[in-house]
Amino acid sequence: MAQVRFEAAERRYPGADHPAVDALDLEIADGELMVLVGPSGCGKSTSLRMLAGLEECDAGRISIGERDVTRDLPRDRDIAMVFQNYALYPHMSVADNMGFALKVARVAKDERVRRVREAAAMLDLVDVLDRKPKALSGGQRQRVAMGRAIVRQPQVFCMDEPLSNLDAKLRVSTRTQIAALQQRLGTTTVYVTHDQVEAMTMGDRVAVLKDGRLQQVDAPLALYDRPANLFVAGFIGSPAMNLLPAPVVDGTAWVDGCPVPLPREVAARAGEEVVLGVRPHAWRVVGPQEQAVPVTVTVVEELGSDAFLYAQRDADSRAVPVPAVVRIEGHQQIGRGEKIGLVIDPAVVHVFDPVSGERLSA
Repeated sequence: MAQVRFEAAERRYPGADHPAVDALDLEIADGELMVLVGPSGCGKSTSLRMLAGLEECDAGRISIGERDVTRDLPRDRDIAMVFQNYALYPHMSVADNMGFALKVARVAKDERVRRVREAAAMLDLVDVLDRKPKALSGGQRQRVAMGRAIVRQPQVFCMDEPLSNLDAKLRVSTRTQIAALQQRLGTTTVYVTHDQVEAMTMGDRVAVLKDGRLQQVDAPLALYDRPANLFVAGFIGSPAMNLLPAPVVDGTAWVDGCPVPLPREVAARAGEEVVLGVRPHAWRVVGPQEQAVPVTVTVVEELGSDAFLYAQRDADSRAVPVPAVVRIEGHQQIGRGEKIGLVIDPAVVHVFDPVSGERLSA
């Protein structure tokens, strides 16, 4: 086990206008499960492959423990990679797949068998050790790929979207197993995903990337409660945060006739306009009335104990109107096409600068 550090690490592909990974500074603690998350093309998989030695580091440095591995070959870095597509040998049994790297490393047969059986017991694979990969389900194949990494007993696990090929229900159960297994093993793990729900439920900390640059790194709830900028605010949370441009008059932001008082320190930093970040649960539904945001419900998504309303703001005069997403208790008699009013709770609103995108609220 070891600490991992990226220090101004950069990867620039030939002919590209911008680096795929741009001056990445990130420290991952010994035994931590760090999740890299962001949209396609943000640099998260490239960062992971740089750590694994599968991509060059054009500038800066990468270290594992006290050792600078920036120029080391992949085999010399003491990492184990888990890929999206399993990468199992179809002609080998599960046991042979899991123990293959140990065989190449000339580990004694008795030791190989012991490690494989220990890993199989952890992953509930003991009964399928003699089967070939084609006889396994997708979830079992992914656990075999995990087992192959575990038996090597590396300093660092690198996982590149390992659940992408699984169905939704299996993804939920498998991500829980991975998180529990990582905690049990205590091995430093860098996990890449584009699914922010997966990131929020698995990571000790989450690093959010955009266009190759690190936007924010923090504990999952801290990212949700205090997003550093507009990108993180819009990316973290499901459904996404409502981001509402609002003019400011005498320390009060106005959204379609609804006043939202700003704290004094925020109003002092704000210009003539701000962007208000409103989580779906931060709306209060009222009847059509003055000083409420008038909306027309377009979709009602019933989920049982609660529901989400997707609504069009009636007073929005913009060329591309900004919709509203509202969480309410389930089984309420609100139908598609109904006109309602929304009131924003100023105590939980987030305030951002519309130009820089940076957070203004405390």
